[in-house]
Amino acid sequence: MKKLAIILGCLTGWSAQICAQPQPMQWPHHKKATIVLTYDDALLSQLDTAVPQLKKAGFKATFFVTSDMDYVTMPRWRELAREGYELGNHTVFHPCSPSPDNPVSSAAYTQTQMINEIDLMNRFLWNLDGKTLRTFAYPCAETLAGGKDYVDSLRRTGTVIYARIGGDVTSVITDFVHLDSLRVPALGLDDHTDAAKIIGFIKKVQQAGGMGVIMFHGVGGDYITTASDVHQKVLDYLKANKKEIWVTTFMEAMGWAMSHSARGR
Repeated sequence: MKKLAIILGCLTGWSAQICAQPQPMQWPHHKKATIVLTYDDALLSQLDTAVPQLKKAGFKATFFVTSDMDYVTMPRWRELAREGYELGNHTVFHPCSPSPDNPVSSAAYTQTQMINEIDLMNRFLWNLDGKTLRTFAYPCAETLAGGKDYVDSLRRTGTVIYARIGGDVTSVITDFVHLDSLRVPALGLDDHTDAAKIIGFIKKVQQAGGMGVIMFHGVGGDYITTASDVHQKVLDYLKANKKEIWVTTFMEAMGWAMSHSARGR
């Protein structure tokens, strides 16, 4: 009844200030907020450390993977997908601004070449999990190919359905009506970020009743490393607050948000 009154008020113009504000998202299972845990670059430490911790906590997550797999790790990624974890597209070669850790330069790409590589990675991933709809994470949280932004070109092709841009420390998402589904912000972690910062972000998402996406790389190893005990503390907090927080994959969270926001009704 209250919701109907607000809608009628908006139509008659008596409550413009209230109507202009984003309405709180109604998350599934009566949850108050949503957290999406994402892991980039198909790293061995994710398989060896993050995955066992996630399984023990009972949480699903999204792994944005590249083609950096071999005959030993590929079956492990395939099995992970069978268990309900999401394999997202992170390109074949991870092109972005060149550095010792990123030798493939996106400056040498055209927009068409970048999108073709993303499409090729979709086909690679289909061989792992058999899925045709795919989410994407921009390498290095950059959207440039040959110095030009390729997001709108990606949008026109329909190569991916949702995309995480990452790197934004203030990424508490509450306005889903105006959210660009191909520029979804995330909390990007620095090397050895402590548990207090990550949990502090989760608490802000809880208070706002919104969605928060967290971007991990190495867990207990590799690079841009989150210590294994820090990762465990984050999972412990989420588990202790599971009555309020929906922890799910990027595809599931975005699918719900887009279909249940005002623009999806």
